[in-house]
Amino acid sequence: MSATDASLSRGLGRPWQLAVTAAVVVAAVWVLAAHRHTVDAGADRLAVADRAWLLAACAAALATWVCAAVAQQGAVAERLPAGRLVAAQFAACAANHVLPAGVGAGAVNLRFLTRCGLSTARSATALAVKAAVGGLVRFSLAVVLLLASPRTPRLAPAVPRACVMVSAVGCVAVVAAAVALSRTARRGVARAVGRVLADVRAVHGMRSRACALWGGSLGFALLHAAVLIAVVRALDVPVPAAHVLLAYLLASGAAALLPTPGGLGSLDAALVLTLTAAGVPGAAALSAVFGYRLLTAWLPLFPGLLVLGLLVRRSVL
Repeated sequence: MSATDASLSRGLGRPWQLAVTAAVVVAAVWVLAAHRHTVDAGADRLAVADRAWLLAACAAALATWVCAAVAQQGAVAERLPAGRLVAAQFAACAANHVLPAGVGAGAVNLRFLTRCGLSTARSATALAVKAAVGGLVRFSLAVVLLLASPRTPRLAPAVPRACVMVSAVGCVAVVAAAVALSRTARRGVARAVGRVLADVRAVHGMRSRACALWGGSLGFALLHAAVLIAVVRALDVPVPAAHVLLAYLLASGAAALLPTPGGLGSLDAALVLTLTAAGVPGAAALSAVFGYRLLTAWLPLFPGLLVLGLLVRRSVL
């Protein structure tokens, strides 16, 4: 069994993840069925939306995979083959809609990096660094927008206190875990952390890699938001782009807490909720989410699976 197959098998072998996935999907289907007329109205509205804005949304969706490839290149010191790297990100997106919590995308990228000559440990570190930087970028953007948005004055003063509280709890948890570990385990963890920090220093010691890592992560988040913004503009909804950006950042962060394939159900519901809170009417919010998911998930799914099979056949994965 290949490394990718093993990772997929481990992902499928977690009953609690499958149960949560099934529950969220069933709940999403039930909500859609209960609001069928609203969904139909939203789909009809999207059908007559502005074509220019929809084309802009398509262009932004295509650029997300390039940014994902740039960020992945920035997470390793070695030079990766650019064309295959972009293709791997496209395939990883499709695989991510098969397994929950990024297991599919992680397995594809791990296999790709090991095929490029990196050890399994260094490949896993590169994926962790990319994920951590992506999370930090989204969190920082959300905090800045929350502080700057005039529509959330009560939330703004609470954000710094919440950040301090979360950091304090995290530090306490780390100290408690360190105390609970045995001396041998602590040495093993220290060696692993040392290797990770060495890789992080090596990447950030190269200006081009650091710029690629942080710039690619920032571009990935902003382009996904740009797809949603363009769809909202295509629907002729007069909501500020900053509010739609904040809605996307909050929704994507909330959806990450539920291990569903590609955020199915969880991201959709969170996006509708945050867009409605940002001032988008209910029918328009459903249309916007439908258009966003169509461009970033459903239309690329079948071609992505074909690319995945082609990469496996050519031993790129």
